[in-house]
Amino acid sequence: METSEIKAWMNSGEIYYENAEILAEQAQYRDLLFQFNHTLPSKTQERQEILQALLGSFGKGSYIEAPFSANWGKNTYFGKHVYANSHLTLVDDTKITIGDSVMMGPNVTLCTGTHPLEASLRQKGAQYNLPVTIEKGAWLGAGVTVLPGVTIGENSVIGAHSLVTQDIPANVVAYDNPCRVIRPLPKEE
Repeated sequence: METSEIKAWMNSGEIYYENAEILAEQAQYRDLLFQFNHTLPSKTQERQEILQALLGSFGKGSYIEAPFSANWGKNTYFGKHVYANSHLTLVDDTKITIGDSVMMGPNVTLCTGTHPLEASLRQKGAQYNLPVTIEKGAWLGAGVTVLPGVTIGENSVIGAHSLVTQDIPANVVAYDNPCRVIRPLPKEE
């Protein structure tokens, strides 16, 4: 399969297999990630420039605390005024969208990549990806993991160490393992 076909499959939700060209391209983004993680915290302009080159977009006023991990980086789109605490992990083999004013505690994982249940396919390196969306104003507590294909609704709060396996609607508090809606957010005065 040609590299361009593999890239299309990576975003299709269908099973695909990586090749050497894909892995070589991914290595270029991992080099940028390494640069970011090894740039002095006081070099804020340099760090911002690296994130602009690494990520699909990085909105004004957004911030990522090192260390930070990503499979690619280029498939993740940050809105404005997003805050990500240390140890953010992006398994961004397809698109991750993070809306404006999202907050993420330490050790948050957003995961788009997964593998088929059939062992023979996994042993051959089969993978498929489903996008993740974190809508405007959401807050993900420390240690939250969001699985492939999940959308977290606007302003929703996800409690620490929750495993989010399905969509969460807007304006709710949700937590647990698996994550479930506990109650609506109180109305603002």
